[in-house]
Amino acid sequence: MHVRWYARVLHCESMTMFAEISIIIAIATGVAVVMRLLKQPLIIGHILTGLLVGPFVLGLVDSHEMLALMSEFGVAILLFTVGLHLSPTIIRQFGKISLVTGLGQVIVTSLAGLALCLALGYSGVESFYIGVALAFSSTIIIMKLIADKGELDVLYARIAVGFLLVQDVVAVLLLLGIPMFSASASIFDLVKFIFAGGVLVGFIYATSRFFLSRISSFIEEDREFLFLFAIMWGIGVAALFKELGFSLESGALIAGVSLATLSSRQEMSARLSPLRDFFIVLFFISLGAQLQLTNILELVPTAVLLSLLVLIGNPLILMAIMGYLGYKKRTALSTGMTVAQISEFSLIMVALGVSLGHVSQSVLSLVTLVGLITIFGSTYLVLYTDWIYKRLAPFLSVFERTGAKEKRTRRHKPEIILFGCNRIGYSFLETLMKMDKEFLVVDYDPATVRALEAGNVPVVFGDASDLAFLETIDFSNAELIVSTIPDTDTNALINRAAQEDSEDAVIIVVAHRAADALAHYNQGIDYVIVPHLLGGRHAAELVLKLKGEKRRYGSVRKEHIDDLNLRIAIGHEESSHEKSAS
Repeated sequence: MHVRWYARVLHCESMTMFAEISIIIAIATGVAVVMRLLKQPLIIGHILTGLLVGPFVLGLVDSHEMLALMSEFGVAILLFTVGLHLSPTIIRQFGKISLVTGLGQVIVTSLAGLALCLALGYSGVESFYIGVALAFSSTIIIMKLIADKGELDVLYARIAVGFLLVQDVVAVLLLLGIPMFSASASIFDLVKFIFAGGVLVGFIYATSRFFLSRISSFIEEDREFLFLFAIMWGIGVAALFKELGFSLESGALIAGVSLATLSSRQEMSARLSPLRDFFIVLFFISLGAQLQLTNILELVPTAVLLSLLVLIGNPLILMAIMGYLGYKKRTALSTGMTVAQISEFSLIMVALGVSLGHVSQSVLSLVTLVGLITIFGSTYLVLYTDWIYKRLAPFLSVFERTGAKEKRTRRHKPEIILFGCNRIGYSFLETLMKMDKEFLVVDYDPATVRALEAGNVPVVFGDASDLAFLETIDFSNAELIVSTIPDTDTNALINRAAQEDSEDAVIIVVAHRAADALAHYNQGIDYVIVPHLLGGRHAAELVLKLKGEKRRYGSVRKEHIDDLNLRIAIGHEESSHEKSAS
């Protein structure tokens, strides 16, 4: 009673939309603090925030349309960044498995759910709606969880993205088909819709292939323009799909895939990640605020039973399909965990059934409660898949065929990473190409990147001063990391990002001042190149001599520190620097 009174005080008629969103974000932050203290996933906290500010508790949400709009931005940006990781090669490689698992799991789960609901006493139409609702998984929730784990490039994630897209297409066809069949519309309308979708995808692909790829150098020259272009393309294509009757999610994902061959794809993803994270928080809050939970106590037993079918049955169904197709049990388990919740499409479809008079409001409440339970449960299943696998591995052999082999995507895990391919960088590059080591070059000059790509040198376009971009690089296998970027803050970020993944990696950076070099040594960097004291050629020869054996840098490091201290003491650094500048 007191809570609702206080909410009414907060939510007076004069409160602006800005104030309303601000209060909701403040509450979300408070809930997130509690979730962090309890070491629980923040996604669950965001949904709880939605329930808290929704009509069942505080009733703070009046600007439903604005919150829904901001949520759509989050969905579009999230799936656009996911698409940036999916090159056409990956899609061709996993297209078949995605189609088989996507359709297979939907069909089996729908039939199982239909049979279970009939046994529970629901009518045939109600059982159909509930059974189909249990079959679809949430692309948005799963992609957010996988992205947070940093596993978008892992085999199971590639497969999951594919079959979730297949499920989304089936869901859209159902959402269009149900009203058509109810109104006795012609099947020709559905065929025409599918054909139009194919034409639209072809148009997006052709635009990217024959136009955007040719002007990529212009797009990449300015980081602010690159950021703006990425937003425009991702949201614009998603909006185009939505306006033409297709799903916004499919449009955003296809927009990302169409740019996945550009060298700036990782830079786009990194620059969009803070914007994505903010808007996707609002999506989960909006999801929680819209949950329909009338007559909840009466529905709990049935909801728990149906939730078990989703949380346990769906993963088992998918694992069985993947095992039959020749995948190993670990991949099958990881992929199976991604289907242990129902989708927002499930809620939309049942709500459509209510509006058409096919099912009652209690069915929508039941599916909503199942959605809440399965979203909570699957979040833990996905985040703790490795822990679960270690304990269940001996029992999962039934899902793995004898001699199972997987066609894995080759994750680029370089042993040597070179940041910046300037004059000093070219000296290093010449040395790296002579070494029998896998290496990667990172550069922010579009012309340099294109030249290296033309020479088949492994290169990534990106800004090393952006921590979000650095987090897209896999340092876990790195033995040696060299930065020829003479910026102290950037080198400090590279050192920080590298140390989180590989504590044993040797890190070499460039500094123009002895004081900066000493600061880098204090940060734990193994060796600092001061160009006017030590040329790039000598440093490259040093790498060739000492390679990636960390212990061998100790004596060289000590000698360099002593020399730098001496130069600072006698003031030689300033005179040398001035001479170099002149």
